[in-house]
Amino acid sequence: MGPSARSSADTTVKIGSVTVVTRRVTDLDKAARRALADSIRDRLGTGVVVVASVTQEKVALLVSVTPDLVETVHAGQLVKTLAPIVGGRGGGKPDFAEAGGQQPDKIQELVDEAQRQVARILAQASAGRN
Repeated sequence: MGPSARSSADTTVKIGSVTVVTRRVTDLDKAARRALADSIRDRLGTGVVVVASVTQEKVALLVSVTPDLVETVHAGQLVKTLAPIVGGRGGGKPDFAEAGGQQPDKIQELVDEAQRQVARILAQASAGRN
């Protein structure tokens, strides 16, 4: 891969009626990460998008949540939970949040934890409705 090449790896899981898409990318700037997350989110219907990007040994994390889920899955809270995994911190609004980190070798752990956290949040919300 050349220095300007971009790569990505997607994982999509269904948790009940919610789709969780995690995408790992390299060398995307902030605007491109946002556009990517928006485009994935807009195709989901109901879901959560987590984009983790590595550029020059730094991690950028972005979480986007479809409008129907913002009362249940708060993007800012999810980012606050995930960012420490990659040695970072961040936050944001219910529908969109960002973070940065210093440990790109932990991105797979972050992706796995994102799926676990969304499943946990949805299970708690479901239990609260019963």
